[in-house]
Amino acid sequence: MAAGRLFGATRAWVAWGPQELLDPPTLGRLLVRDYAKKPVMKGPKVGKGGVASEALKDPDVCTDPVMLTTHAMGVNIYKDRQDVVLKPDSEYPEWLFQMNVGPPPKLEDLNPESREYWRLLRKHNIWRDNRLSKNRKF
Repeated sequence: MAAGRLFGATRAWVAWGPQELLDPPTLGRLLVRDYAKKPVMKGPKVGKGGVASEALKDPDVCTDPVMLTTHAMGVNIYKDRQDVVLKPDSEYPEWLFQMNVGPPPKLEDLNPESREYWRLLRKHNIWRDNRLSKNRKF
């Protein structure tokens, strides 16, 4: 049955006239990939990212102590807007002031019955296995 389909398909191809088949230049063009040419940049030398080095500059650093204590400096990403003004502590949620912003707790300091203990233990074991697997031959 498969042979009948195959021979039937070849009979259909043979029945096509020369004007119905693709001409060789068109066929060759389908198989070749033409990549776009790189654009020619005029003007000053441009780095790898395509941005002129003169356009990049460091942000202005604020040294005013009043502004540093009343505004969230560096949070605003828009050029035409001012920095965000800090609200009083009563307007922020309580959990914000209970967050641990210091170094993470050590494994010895955690309770072995807590979920955080077992998560940290698993993380330490993964790190240990990764260090040991670096030295394997294959």
